[in-house]
Amino acid sequence: MSAEKLVVIGQGYVGLPLAMRAVEAGLDVVGLDVDSDRVKRLASGESFVEDIPADRLGRALGTGRYRPSTEYADAEGFDVCVITVPTPLRDGTPDLSYVEQAGIGIGPHVRPGCAVVLESTTYPGTTEELLRPLLESASGLRSPGDFHLGYSPERIDPGNPTWRLENTPKVVSGVDPAALARVDEFYRRIVARTVPVTSTRVAELTKLIENTFRQVNIALINELTMLSHHLGIDVWQAIEAAETKPFGFMPFRPGPGVGGHCLPIDPCYLSWQVKRRLGRQFRFIELANDVNHEMPEHVTHRIMAGLNRTGRAVSGARLLLLGLAYKKNTGDMRDSPAVEVARQLCDLGAEVRAAEPYAEPHHVPGGVLVVQLSEAEVAAADAVIVVTDHDVFDYDMVTRCARYVFDTRNRCSGPMVERL
Repeated sequence: MSAEKLVVIGQGYVGLPLAMRAVEAGLDVVGLDVDSDRVKRLASGESFVEDIPADRLGRALGTGRYRPSTEYADAEGFDVCVITVPTPLRDGTPDLSYVEQAGIGIGPHVRPGCAVVLESTTYPGTTEELLRPLLESASGLRSPGDFHLGYSPERIDPGNPTWRLENTPKVVSGVDPAALARVDEFYRRIVARTVPVTSTRVAELTKLIENTFRQVNIALINELTMLSHHLGIDVWQAIEAAETKPFGFMPFRPGPGVGGHCLPIDPCYLSWQVKRRLGRQFRFIELANDVNHEMPEHVTHRIMAGLNRTGRAVSGARLLLLGLAYKKNTGDMRDSPAVEVARQLCDLGAEVRAAEPYAEPHHVPGGVLVVQLSEAEVAAADAVIVVTDHDVFDYDMVTRCARYVFDTRNRCSGPMVERL
């Protein structure tokens, strides 16, 4: 008996780990992606996702059960298809064109008894109101009835060595009980625990709740940080003290803003739908977005003030940024606040260099020179700015060699260090 055939549409930070885990669970996997260069790199054993080392990708290719492809014809005869394509915002409005293209592409290959699962983050109702009609129109089949349709929000946390795809509880849903059972059966093959919910709308909202919770609480602590600076209070020490309370408190740390494919975007999906459907504003989300959007400019102003205290203007200053990614130990620079800080400093006339060991060079913003972190680079800089706190950085060396450090992540200490 042949192995079950899985198609994963999108081979990025979500789709590639899913494809690898499915191969390890014994499935035949076709990894579809519209980026032909990405597909060629995957086929040659080159991984661009930090959580998937080249040897793991090589083992998957070696089984003969992982096939990266740009052709939807390779999806023919699939048993399960999971859609993991991006869902960006365009001028504040959800852009579901990638979901639509995936639905149109896979639709002709939908057959009786198969299952299609959407994992892309979106507003409640997308699976049934947008994806289902596309699949039904292209296939001539109906769901529920002929094929199964479900939604399961991705919970990938790039760079997290503890919580990975296989040991993170997976929320699953379907458009009817039969679809839920089929979706649940599939994910139980690749993760340790599933969490079934009664509808795709509940599952879609679950993802938005998770990231809205983070966005709002990060905004709270970021605004508190800005105010504490003016009040002359050490907010980092206050957070550490509050963290000792064993109940009723969860610590969040300040930073230069939020970035990536979730926090700057996902809560806006919920806010957008509330306004569209109910004609009301989701004030918490809008306020949180405003606060977090303000943080890169606040960081830039603090750097300018710190340089002034050392007798140096920002224009013409040589500045070394540590990190450009949106979070530590990854190279993902999507909507990274570090990139925005770099751009603002360049616009002010600074000579900006960046130590970024993970990001691909073609993603680095113009005007920023990528360098290796070294004692010479640190000593030559008028200021070192810790923006993304990758664990590979030698913070002791930075503290020892730098003239002035502005630290947005609380990784350095000393008389020449100023913290956010």
